[in-house]
Amino acid sequence: MINFEEELKKFHPSLEVEEAEDAIYSHDMTDMMDILKEVLKESKDND
Repeated sequence: MINFEEELKKFHPSLEVEEAEDAIYSHDMTDMMDILKEVLKESKDND
């Protein structure tokens, strides 16, 4: 049977994963909320 506590002690995150996280978090991406804010702003400006 697998001893999860022992396996967790052995775990070391891959450097590739950490590098990917840095790239993802540092990249400013437009999401649906940004688009909605822009649409609402344009709607208010046109009134």
